[in-house]
Amino acid sequence: MAKSSGFATGAVTKAHVFERIEREKVRFMRLQFTDILGTIKNVEVAERQFEQALNGEVMFDGSSIEGFVRIEESDMYLKPDLSTFRVFPWTAPTGESVARMICDIHTPDGEPFDGCPRTTLKKVLAMASIRGISMKAGPEIEFFLFQMRNGVPTTATNDAASYFDLSPVDTGEDVRREIVLALQAMGSQVEAAHHEVAPGQHEIDLRYDDALVAADNISTFRFVVKNVAARHGLHATFMPKPVYGINGSGMHTHMSLFAGDDNIFFDSDGPMQLSPACLYFIGGILRHAKGFCAITNPLVNSYKRLVPGFEAPTSVAWSERNRSPLVRVPAARGNATGIELRMPDPSCNPYLALAVVLRAGLEGIEKQLDPGPPINKNIFKMSHRERRHLRIDELPGNLSEALDELEKDDLVRETLGDHLFEHFVEAKREEWLDYIKHVSPWEVQRYLGIY
Repeated sequence: MAKSSGFATGAVTKAHVFERIEREKVRFMRLQFTDILGTIKNVEVAERQFEQALNGEVMFDGSSIEGFVRIEESDMYLKPDLSTFRVFPWTAPTGESVARMICDIHTPDGEPFDGCPRTTLKKVLAMASIRGISMKAGPEIEFFLFQMRNGVPTTATNDAASYFDLSPVDTGEDVRREIVLALQAMGSQVEAAHHEVAPGQHEIDLRYDDALVAADNISTFRFVVKNVAARHGLHATFMPKPVYGINGSGMHTHMSLFAGDDNIFFDSDGPMQLSPACLYFIGGILRHAKGFCAITNPLVNSYKRLVPGFEAPTSVAWSERNRSPLVRVPAARGNATGIELRMPDPSCNPYLALAVVLRAGLEGIEKQLDPGPPINKNIFKMSHRERRHLRIDELPGNLSEALDELEKDDLVRETLGDHLFEHFVEAKREEWLDYIKHVSPWEVQRYLGIY
């Protein structure tokens, strides 16, 4: 895994890409994109089609991707972002080097496709750019490593370790180290990696980067983790709550806004050394958290994690210190000042998640939304009466409630656009209906012998 991860600073041209292709003997190229639900898709081309691919002339059938387009308007084009060219740190089974580029989706008339999640994030970033603002984000991504039996994933772990343990207790250490090396080879800068609270659970933190790069890195992260785990005979899952009674997996996301090189969240003379922009940004997130919860926490299973007692937030509040509210302000100040959003989980579409959170924060700044005082007491230990007195609202309790809130939030709908909004809601309503029709083992165990 010693291959170079990317390009030197500056605009990347086709000549740069072809130089890498020749130097690293690349024979196949994966043109990657994500669907509405955040799943990576790709069209693979051989070297004779590289010129066509770099020109954005490779076409695919959009009607075959759930929620994209109807059959009668199926042709879509993949427009690669040349700066995302990477050579995979492993070779194909036949020995050739394989590369990838992340693509935006365009219609046959050359226009950006309304259903492209990456384009949606780029639109919100453009709105911020008009105001002279850019956003950086750094995710802390948790996942489980489980054993496979006869080719089928189980929930049996390969270790009995807990928070910050190391080998020999943490038998996933070597796998995690290989994941870090692969991520670095793919251009992602890793801040830290460690075992998490639950057996078989791990966390890898990615360095702050521009929001679009951060979303690309999250998508790449999930691909790399699953591939490395599979090479060790393990199954990596980003399912938020795979095992009852232990902590689920979150994706705490750190964010800061910059004007040029200056962090606009920092104010040495402000309360807690936070600027009005920072407080208003938090206010916007709190205003719309219930509305974008279905985007940041998109599965039926997501709401098995968002319950009291397992460190995941359930209340719409913020704090400078304790970790029970939705938004926390870490201690670092100066250009490192930032906020930590603790509700997202790693199953979300990273492009849509960052888009709706940023748009909510920008509205907070525009409308000067006061987040109220920080809640520095452990919310989980408060009585219902205390929470009502402090006007602490609760996040949706399940996916159906989250979709109800999404449908009521005009800002989130506007951010997604009608195409993404309608297809996302339709897919998630179907998921919920399928879920509530099933009889769970818990119901059988609880009721069968009594009634």
